[in-house]
Amino acid sequence: MTPRIALDAMSGDHGPSIVIHAALQILSEQDDLHLILVGDEKKIKQILGHQSTSVMQRLSIHHAEQVVEMDDKPSYALRNKRESSMRLAINLVKLGQADACVSAGNTGALMATARYVLKTLPGIDRPAIITALPNMQGKSTHLLDLGANVDVSSEHLFQFAVMGTVLTQAVDNLEKPRIGLLNIGQEEIKGNECVKEAAKLLTACEGINYIGFVEGDEIYKGSVDVVVCDGFVGNVCLKTTEGVAKMISHYVKESFTQNWWTRFAALISLPIIKNLRQKIDPRRYNGASLLGLRGIVIKSHGSADVLSFHHAIKEAVIEVQKNVPSQISHQLANLLNERRRVE
Repeated sequence: MTPRIALDAMSGDHGPSIVIHAALQILSEQDDLHLILVGDEKKIKQILGHQSTSVMQRLSIHHAEQVVEMDDKPSYALRNKRESSMRLAINLVKLGQADACVSAGNTGALMATARYVLKTLPGIDRPAIITALPNMQGKSTHLLDLGANVDVSSEHLFQFAVMGTVLTQAVDNLEKPRIGLLNIGQEEIKGNECVKEAAKLLTACEGINYIGFVEGDEIYKGSVDVVVCDGFVGNVCLKTTEGVAKMISHYVKESFTQNWWTRFAALISLPIIKNLRQKIDPRRYNGASLLGLRGIVIKSHGSADVLSFHHAIKEAVIEVQKNVPSQISHQLANLLNERRRVE
C-alpha cells in the first residue's frame, strides 16, 4: 500500500514554500509515497513550478479557500474555518482519501479540529501529544503529554502510557519499551495522588513494562523509553529543553568568536561541533503525534524549515506503515480486559 499523506500547505510561520520544498525532497527519496498539498491552488502551483512527470504523478493539490491563523482560537477555527487547509486536510483522513495529515499550524486549533472530525479511539478519553527527544544513548526518549491535557486523572496517565508504548514499539522497533512516570523523585511516597494512583494502575498491568517514577534528568540519560506526565508539566519540560539547547548553541558560538585564537580553535573543532549539532538538532526530532485519534495527525513545529517538515512527513509515513491507531486500540482493549479479570 502506498501511503497517502495530506499536507496542510498553508500552515506554519513560513507558509507554503517550506511545506512544498519538504514535499519535493521526500518524494525524491521515497518512490512509494503520494502527497496531497492542501491549500491555495494558485500559490501552490506558483511555488511548484515545473516538475517532472514522475513527481507530479505522486503529488496532487486539494484547493482550500481559508487558512487557520496562528492566533486563531480553537473554537473560532472550528466554527468559522471549515474550508481551511487544516480542516480539509483532516477531512481527507476521515474520508479515507489520505492516511495521515501533517500540519505546522496552530496547535490548539489542530487538536480541537482533529478531535472533532476524527473522534477518539474506543477506550481513549483524551488524545495526547507525544514527541521524541534525543538521549545520551544515541537514541530517543518519547515524552507525552505535551500540552493537550493540563488537568488529568490517573486513568488518563494510564491511557497515555498505553499509547506511548504502542507508538514506541512501532517507531523504534522496541518489543517492550520502558515506561516511566515523571515525578519529583523516584521514591514511592513522592508525588501527588494522581501520579501515585497511576503508578498503581501501571504496576498492576503486566502488558506494560513500567519501571517506576523517573525524574527530569532521566529523559536524556536513555534509561527510559517513554516518559508519561500531564500536559502542563510536559509542555514546560519541552520548552525548557528547547531553551537550554538554544542557550548552549549561543554560548558555544560566543565562545568561539571572541578573538582570533578562539576562531582558530573553532576551525580545528569544526568536525566535533558539526557532530554535536547533528545529535541535538531539534529539527531532526520534529513531528509530534496526536495520539488517541481515529486517524494519524502529525504536528510540525510552527517555525519548521524544510528539514524539520521533512522529518514530520517521515514520522507520518512510519505511523501509516505501522498502522499505529489500530495498534493502540487493540492494545488498550487487551489491557483493559486484563485489568477487569484481575479486579
